Amino acid sequence: SNFNYHYKIIADPINQSIQYHMNKMISLTLFLLIASLTSFAQSIDSLKLTDQEIPDGYAKSSDLLCKTPHAASLYEQVDMFPFLGKVVHKDFQSFGKKRDEGSILYFQFDQDFAGQGFLEGLLWGTNGKPSKSEPDEYFAKGKLLIVWRFNYKSEIKSVSKAKIEKIFSN
Repeated sequence: SNFNYHYKIIADPINQSIQYHMNKMISLTLFLLIASLTSFAQSIDSLKLTDQEIPDGYAKSSDLLCKTPHAASLYEQVDMFPFLGKVVHKDFQSFGKKRDEGSILYFQFDQDFAGQGFLEGLLWGTNGKPSKSEPDEYFAKGKLLIVWRFNYKSEIKSVSKAKIEKIFSN
């Protein structure tokens, strides 16, 4: 009986210390998980055009506006291309103006995007680059992929591309 009593007195400070450190680790892990979940959503949101950045004459649209089916199928059925990686977040912005309407597609993958060759074939076929008939353009950096679905010489595409380049040049 005395042995158990002494054992309990000796063990309690150790158990309290272990419990304290476990609680600290669990709290830290939860904080990091929540921070990482919000950071990728915020990173896509920070890439989007704000109302102040939208050039005059363009109206926002809630529809996915794609002139060719390639980028639309990429956005709507990205799970059909598992070799691109798992998409953890995707979103789009659409805008229209007389003779210039389209969408900006935003993807965040669970790993660095490495599907440039496939994407170029999907968007441009054998051309290997944007053209008047296949005007899609893209930007890939780390886990992010942005695809612009606008006319070849689109003003809003230029504004968005400049914003993305500025963000990633820092």
